[in-house]
This record gives sequence, structure tokens and C-alpha cells, in this order.
Amino acid sequence: MQRVFFHDKNPNKRDLREVADYINKGAIVVFPTDTIYALGCLMTNKPGIDRICKVLNKKEKQAKMSIICPNISVISQYTPQIDNDVFKTMKRYLPGPYTFILNSNNYVQKFFKNSKEEIGVRIPDNKILEGLLEFLDGPLISTSLNVEDGTVKVYNNPDEIEEDFNHQVDFLLDGGIGDIAESTVLDCTGDEITILREGKGKID
Repeated sequence: MQRVFFHDKNPNKRDLREVADYINKGAIVVFPTDTIYALGCLMTNKPGIDRICKVLNKKEKQAKMSIICPNISVISQYTPQIDNDVFKTMKRYLPGPYTFILNSNNYVQKFFKNSKEEIGVRIPDNKILEGLLEFLDGPLISTSLNVEDGTVKVYNNPDEIEEDFNHQVDFLLDGGIGDIAESTVLDCTGDEITILREGKGKID
């Protein structure tokens, strides 16, 4: 694992570009979000998705992966037409600590072993991640960095991440201590938006 340190408000773009080049070539990376740290790779990187599941000892479905996009217009490339009410809600809450569960289109489904009819989408409020996305060839596919061993252990400390995942992950983007709260999850696949998990994001 190569650990790269970043200022959380003004990350070094040269270093972000260098890491992005490796991700575009197949690397998997741990990175900060506006909640806990996450583990991800380029969405089109099928071997990377398999590696992520192996690192966390989870099956693909258990990993609950989400696409991380730079803006809402990019999200529309990976879903059927977004309902107007859902679109307004996304504009209201994003970027921020929210995961929106949307129906996925055929393009997304071909990168998963089991046709993934639904996909989480995120636009975290994090400058390091925002800068990284500028240099990637597509969205990240990611999952929260947590492991289950009787209880669920979440990761927000880069030192602990390096100790536990040093030989399993290619890069750790160190943005300092992260949050311990997870994102609020909103299911937008039905007729009404429903809250699946109340996390860091507040709902009015």
C-alpha cells in the first residue's frame, strides 16, 4: 500500500492526478468521504470489484456498492430517466452524506456478476474525492470500509487502515481522521422515496 497524504481542504492536484492514473489502470484505493473511509476502484474495473469483495470478505451483493459521481448530470448516464421528485431531492441534498438507491441501466449491470438492477449513487462533500474524480476515466464504484466479525467495525483512522489493509490495497489517500457515521440511505426505486437508514445526513 502506498499512503499519500492530502490537505482536506486544498489537496495537491499533482498527487491526485498521479493516483488517478493508477486507478485508471486498475488500482484499488481507500479514500476519505464525508462519512467513513471507503474502498473503491473505477466502475468499469471488474477485477477491481472482485478484489474489493475479497479484501472485505464479502460477496458482491453484501458489499452494497455505490457509484461515486462528480455531479447529478453524470448520474443520469447510469440510470433510467430519473423521476422529477427524485431529481429535486437529489439537488437539495447533494453533495452530502446521502446514498440514493436508484434503478440501474444495462450499462451498469454488465459490470456485476449478478445483474444489478439497483445501484446506490453518492456525491460526497469531500475536496479530496472531488479533485480525484476530475482525473478519472469514469465514476468510482465503492463501498464503506468496514468488516464484520461478530460486530461491524468501521474505519475512520488512516493509521488503523494502513495497519489492517497494508498488503491488500494499492493506495490509501490520507485526509486525516474521518467521521464514524455512515451515510443516510434513501430508496428511490418505488413510487415514493423511503428512508432505509438514518445516518449522518439529516432529513427534513
